[in-house]
Amino acid sequence: MRNHIIKSTCILAVFLIANLATAQDKDKDKENIGTEVVNVVKPYTPSVSDAFKIKQTPSLNDKETAKKKEIKYAIFSFPVASTFTPAKGRAANLKKAKPEKLYNTYVSLGLGNYNTAALDFYTSRAISRDETFDISLRHHSSQGDIEGVVLDNNFFDTKLDLAYINRSRDLSWKAKAGYQHQIYNWYGLPDVGLTPAEIGGINEQQTYHNVYLGADVNMEDSFFNGGNIMCRRMFDATSSGENRLILQPEFEVEIAGELINAMVDIDYVGGTFKNNYAGTGSIDYSILKAGISPSLVILRDDLTVNFGAGIYVGMDLENSENDIFIYPRITAQYRLSGDDIIAYAGIEGDLQQNSYYDFVQENFFMSPTLGIAPTDQQYNGYLGIKGKLTSNVSYNARASYISEKGKPLFRANTLNPQPDNGYSYGNSFTVLYDDVTTLSVFGEINVDITSNFKFGAKAEYFNYSTDQQEEAWNLPELEASIFADYQITENWFAGANIFFIGERKDQFDITGFAIQTAPVTVTLDSFIDVNAHLGYRFNDRLSVFAKANNIANQDYQRWVNFPVQQFQIMAGATYKFDF
Repeated sequence: MRNHIIKSTCILAVFLIANLATAQDKDKDKENIGTEVVNVVKPYTPSVSDAFKIKQTPSLNDKETAKKKEIKYAIFSFPVASTFTPAKGRAANLKKAKPEKLYNTYVSLGLGNYNTAALDFYTSRAISRDETFDISLRHHSSQGDIEGVVLDNNFFDTKLDLAYINRSRDLSWKAKAGYQHQIYNWYGLPDVGLTPAEIGGINEQQTYHNVYLGADVNMEDSFFNGGNIMCRRMFDATSSGENRLILQPEFEVEIAGELINAMVDIDYVGGTFKNNYAGTGSIDYSILKAGISPSLVILRDDLTVNFGAGIYVGMDLENSENDIFIYPRITAQYRLSGDDIIAYAGIEGDLQQNSYYDFVQENFFMSPTLGIAPTDQQYNGYLGIKGKLTSNVSYNARASYISEKGKPLFRANTLNPQPDNGYSYGNSFTVLYDDVTTLSVFGEINVDITSNFKFGAKAEYFNYSTDQQEEAWNLPELEASIFADYQITENWFAGANIFFIGERKDQFDITGFAIQTAPVTVTLDSFIDVNAHLGYRFNDRLSVFAKANNIANQDYQRWVNFPVQQFQIMAGATYKFDF
């Protein structure tokens, strides 16, 4: 019955829809106003639209539907005997290095044979976050007592340095001042048969005083990179004095992606020696060096090239003489294989300013009767290779050829006794200038065997050619050194260094005092100086040390007629604290 009603309803609905459609067609015929031609410009481009998809599962009206059978699972378990017990995992512990406690002050004091004393004091006080004030005091003295020496041979060297440092984001600068007091003796008396009375009348002591003021400036993000200025006054016990002024500002600009640097170099030295070596008058000197060193830095991947030059004006103000010097300053570096193999080369020159202070620091036994003049280093050409053999082995090898006009050479003074001048008995040195070319070969290797054991060695061979002088006086043909540092345990530490200096030549002239027809050239033997130290740290504040110098007990001469102290031993302690 229900199905019959549904069928009747469907037939009636179809009939009504057909009548409605016929009526709409008649209405459209009445509204038709004619035909029209339509030109299609765009070609027909068929496209495929998405098909209609059933988005839900249709319901089933079947009288019968299959029912899913219920499945029941059962696990049959039984005990199994086992003796395996898994170990509990635990994260590995990393060894953390104990942070080193830093102190702002330390003092070190040592005493040794030959009545030797050494003091080293340093403190750095923070005034504010950006300001610090540093004080450094160093002292080294000995009463001498060198075997076979008849004159006093003690020495005294004390230096005080003060520094104020100010740091900010774009500007940092340091103001510094200091004073140095040195006492040495011209004890290298030649054996020429002087009587005890004559020896007793020699005043062999020389005293040097050095006072300096200076400043360093460093700027970031500015065409002015920084620079330094230094003013020094030196005077001695013989009424000799010297003034030195150095001003070196640096600039840097970038043009077309390349860096151009320029350093202005102004260096003045002037002074007076009360006497010349003959004792007939004084020596005055006044030398100004002024110039600029522009350079262009080119960076290309593994290649770095610096094209530059040095242009200087040298003025001898005392003798009213001027000259212009132009030097090449070209360097290049190329990484052939990262940091493992780096080839480098260059050719550079410079007008080197010499001074009484510099000569004395190299040889404490200079006579206060020197002629001071600059050295024209025309060029220094070199070619080398450096890098790493392994991650803990680095090396450096270089060959160079240097041409210098007016190179200073130290030579023993002639014997010219003057009772008022303790340096006039052939026991002091003068400076001579000559044109010298030097061929040198240099090699160096450094090995970090472990983090606690470091070793290094270097050597350099020289071959000198002089113009006027017979020899390159007191310059060795070979220099070599070896060093090692070993942190034995957390508390024990040790180190050693060995120095080798080859043969040197000097000239001894006593023609005016003894039976000698001409100056005699003497050869100073080569020597090896072996030094070592051992220390123990009780804690991060206190440690003790022992140092031994000239362990081979060699009676060598660094300068002619000036023997050195033989085996030396010193022991002391270092203490750190906050002040």
